[in-house]
Amino acid sequence: MNNKRGIAILGSTGSIGTQALEVIDANPDLFQVEVLAAHSNSDLLISQALKFQPNAVAIADDSKYDHVFSALNSTGIKVFAGEDSVAQIVEMEAIDVVLAAIVGFAGLRSTIAAIKAGKQVALANKESLVVAGDIVTKLAKEKGVNIFPVDSEHSAIFQCLAGEFDNPIEKIYLTASGGPFLGKDSDFLSKVKPVDALKHPNWEMGDKITIDSASLMNKGLEVIEARWLFNLEPEQIEVIVHPQSIVHSMVQFRDGSIKGQMGLPDMKLPIQYALGYPRRIPSSFPRFNFSDFPNLTFQQADTKNFRNLVLAYDALRRGGNAPCILNAANEVVVSAFLKGAIRFLRMPEIIEQAIHSVRFVKNPTIQDLIETDLEARSYVNKLIK
Repeated sequence: MNNKRGIAILGSTGSIGTQALEVIDANPDLFQVEVLAAHSNSDLLISQALKFQPNAVAIADDSKYDHVFSALNSTGIKVFAGEDSVAQIVEMEAIDVVLAAIVGFAGLRSTIAAIKAGKQVALANKESLVVAGDIVTKLAKEKGVNIFPVDSEHSAIFQCLAGEFDNPIEKIYLTASGGPFLGKDSDFLSKVKPVDALKHPNWEMGDKITIDSASLMNKGLEVIEARWLFNLEPEQIEVIVHPQSIVHSMVQFRDGSIKGQMGLPDMKLPIQYALGYPRRIPSSFPRFNFSDFPNLTFQQADTKNFRNLVLAYDALRRGGNAPCILNAANEVVVSAFLKGAIRFLRMPEIIEQAIHSVRFVKNPTIQDLIETDLEARSYVNKLIK
């Protein structure tokens, strides 16, 4: 009898996907890779497929199909291509858990497809909840699907709630490292280059999320994600800067007690927790040593110089398609900043313009959100040009 969990990794060639495969590789008796899906990194996808021998792979970029197919033709691994295939492949019967790790709005469709197929979801694609939190959470409830958070902060909250599900949350604290520009003023920020913003002090992440961390947009997106994951009001979510990144987040209960989850900054830990829940799987990850961190410090977030956090709260309170506009605008400006097309401080300025200018929809459908995403991207691209 095979008791292994069948895993589908959407976004297998990205930072979360590659670390998830490290977790699976270390636990071959617990997990079986059933599906690997990537956007366009065909060479790495082929390498992963040859090692893990999944049932099927999907490459979203149609132009890479022939390359992937020819490399895997003799293995018996099924090969699919196109955006549609990434969403459809999660329906395979052998899949127990879908790790949704596609970056950005692009991951929404496959996340929804996984939930509709009744698969448990390990969610690393925070944008699914940022853009369509109401729709996604209602669908998950309807289908009886659990959403296990992979973000270190939300995983921490989830772990703190173990055994506390009947106790209402008074407040949560999402911790932020502060990124590479902690304590810097607008004069400094006006001169930073992409290479500076990509030097995160504690975490190794993909380029997009690293820039989001530097601008505090990542924390803003996490605030919106937390609202939907834990059914909270904006006033119940506070961001606190914790430069050491040891306390990953905290929950405050109505008796005043606070529970926090600690550990060294390593994304493999929350990935493993999500894939193996409710079991805590033994690991060889480095252990925290108190003597290495004699001082753990906390401070308020600087919302004067890092406006993105304020914009995220504003979009959350406004509701409707406002978070979708925020997310789309941010994806475009981050790409432009990485290419050197705009300055660091121009990013929040453009995002704010988009929120106030793109058509507002109070109760959006998925189609409304798709149209909003396109409209916001078009608007921002025109501003940048």
